[in-house]
Amino acid sequence: MDVTTLAEVTGNLNAVGYGLAAVGPGIGLGILIGKTIEGMARQPEVAGQLRATMFLGVAFVELLALLGLVAGFLFPAA
Repeated sequence: MDVTTLAEVTGNLNAVGYGLAAVGPGIGLGILIGKTIEGMARQPEVAGQLRATMFLGVAFVELLALLGLVAGFLFPAA
């Protein structure tokens, strides 16, 4: 393997790693937002509180995706 091929493989591994790191937060966001909408439908009077809590949860879940992206840059493959 020459150096350019190794660099291409390393770049592809980082992309695959970030893709796998983004799967968890994607599933988490789907569950979080779905349950919030379900709660708003069941009790419309607490929609404001649910929405505020949901936005806090979205921020924390998105942090996981950003950590996956940063980890790809901090710890490159080989």
